[in-house]
Amino acid sequence: MSRFSNLGHRLYQGEVSFDFVGRRKVWYSISGVIVLVAAIGLAMGLHLGIEFKGGSVYTVAKPGLTVSQAQETADQVVSSHPLVQSTDNGKIRIQVSTEEPKSSDEVRSQLAEKIGVPLDTVEAQVIGPSWGKQISNKALTGLIIFMILVTAYLAIAFEWRMAVAALVALIHDLLITIGVYALVGFEVTPGTVIGFLTILGYSLYDTVVVFDTVKENTKGITKQNKLTYSEAANAGLNQTLVRSLNTTVVALLPVAALLFIGGGILGAGTLNDISLALFIGLAAGAYSSICVATPLLAQLKEEQPELKALRKRVLQHRAAAAAKSEVSDAVPEGELAEDGQPAGMVGQRGRAAGTSRAKGRPSTKR
Repeated sequence: MSRFSNLGHRLYQGEVSFDFVGRRKVWYSISGVIVLVAAIGLAMGLHLGIEFKGGSVYTVAKPGLTVSQAQETADQVVSSHPLVQSTDNGKIRIQVSTEEPKSSDEVRSQLAEKIGVPLDTVEAQVIGPSWGKQISNKALTGLIIFMILVTAYLAIAFEWRMAVAALVALIHDLLITIGVYALVGFEVTPGTVIGFLTILGYSLYDTVVVFDTVKENTKGITKQNKLTYSEAANAGLNQTLVRSLNTTVVALLPVAALLFIGGGILGAGTLNDISLALFIGLAAGAYSSICVATPLLAQLKEEQPELKALRKRVLQHRAAAAAKSEVSDAVPEGELAEDGQPAGMVGQRGRAAGTSRAKGRPSTKR
């Protein structure tokens, strides 16, 4: 058995445990810093794609034409900072915003002339700003509906506190992903929206797996006085820790290939739209399900009166056990109690010891 799988077995059996729930203030602080940086990126503004803000798209097919060459040519033709990318089929895609004063036909003919290709090989597509606004509104509406359905499902399947914790984790993941998009300057396209919805579903899946284990571990927890709710929730989190990490790593490998190899090395820029959203979102989702959702759930649950009483009983029980242990350790070795027996030996053990010693003595009876 490998060392990592052995660690997973020990985590599941409770032999090893990482105190994620007890250190929730640390995780909240880390999340706060990351979200703050993401908010700064959002304040700088998102680079919306042409599908959302409108404009013109020109696709050129010419062997040997690079993105840098096409960017230089496009900058000479238009004045509105065009965006140039390579497509999956080897073509060059040039996006021009609606602020461009030249007409679509004029830009198309000048691009064909300067690049050195026939006019009919330059494909043009014009998207109006009103259509882009409709797409933006539909994407936002779909996201809101998704959040409402997720919250309702978790409230019915589990309870409202779990629904709240999962919703906070989802918003956490979404803010981080969008903030990174804004900081990096990648274009937000329909593929990006698909990536957002995908990572929200993945984050929810990971959170539900952890919550299901926590629910099993905390069933009937008020009937005992050995574990608080936070400790039982932390045990459930540790039981699913290796599974969550394995799932995340396996999911990140193909996404990383799309982002760094497909988009970075091979130059397929259109792959960056969805792959960056998936990469950041998957990593943030794994972090939030472990370090945000479960600690927040434990914090909300321990506001209940019966769980507050449970925590008080557990602490009192441990204090009594610790005091008893200290008293036992404080008795000097060999000290005799009032009955003449060694201190700490009472009941049957004391009598048995005395009997065994008496058996070794010679009898005084004649």
